[in-house]
Amino acid sequence: MPTVLPDFSNALADAVSAAADSLVRVEGRDRLPATGIVWDAEGLIVTAHHVLEKDENINVSFQDGETVAAELLGRDPATDLALLRTPERSSNVPSWAEPKGLRVGHLALALGRPGKNVRATLGIVSALGAAWRTPAGGSVDRYVQTDTVMYPGFSGGPLVDASGQFVGLNSSSLVRGVSITVPVLTLRRVLDDLRDHGSVRRAYLGVGSQPTRLPEAVAKELGQETGLLLVSVEKDSAAEQGGLFLGDTLVSLGGTPVRHMDDLFSGLGGDRIGKSTAVRILRGGQLMELTVSPVSHP
Repeated sequence: MPTVLPDFSNALADAVSAAADSLVRVEGRDRLPATGIVWDAEGLIVTAHHVLEKDENINVSFQDGETVAAELLGRDPATDLALLRTPERSSNVPSWAEPKGLRVGHLALALGRPGKNVRATLGIVSALGAAWRTPAGGSVDRYVQTDTVMYPGFSGGPLVDASGQFVGLNSSSLVRGVSITVPVLTLRRVLDDLRDHGSVRRAYLGVGSQPTRLPEAVAKELGQETGLLLVSVEKDSAAEQGGLFLGDTLVSLGGTPVRHMDDLFSGLGGDRIGKSTAVRILRGGQLMELTVSPVSHP
């Protein structure tokens, strides 16, 4: 008698069982609890930002039934991530896999622990893409979408691949009606900032801008068709102090072309804060180079 289906079914159940000790129930809102993932052996827990409707009186429950108070170290609404600290205890730290090994059509498990026991749903990886920016402006290192059903309380739980490794954290909040997985590359970057600073550090110029087409001669010289027209410059901002004016067109930042808003957001990472950065602008039909020193985003 064929054993393929029973073997496959048992393998799925084994993967869920192996992951269970790395999942916690997070009580951070008045209604349904959500899920969190053990991040390290020192008591750090990662969960989804949107499931924490309060900053205090957050409780975390582990597989063995123990419930402890958790401290909110920081949150980043733009990537829907939050970091909690609990007392150090012996919990399994999961094995993480970078999503570069994923392919569209691969099977994947979405796990949650909104109740006492672990819950699971099976689906496939339905879409993969390059780095993208969330509607809230957060930078995510790779677009990962699945057709797994995000039952209530599953946000903050992991996506688990066929080998049992955690690929990322599932969120039902980043894109309405779509199950998105924040990959481990993004988790590591964002959680380092949340642990060290309480928020994701982003540089800030103090400008408002919109894409605009460049004059044909300038576009040919630069090899780009668009730049960002500055429609506002805040008083005493890094932009004003660097000599940028209303009506300038920004064409590069730190030597990297700026064609669209995403280019500007990407160029204003935390590593730019307080550092002199070259900007190239178009003013009165002439290209000019200035220097700005971005500040921390307020």
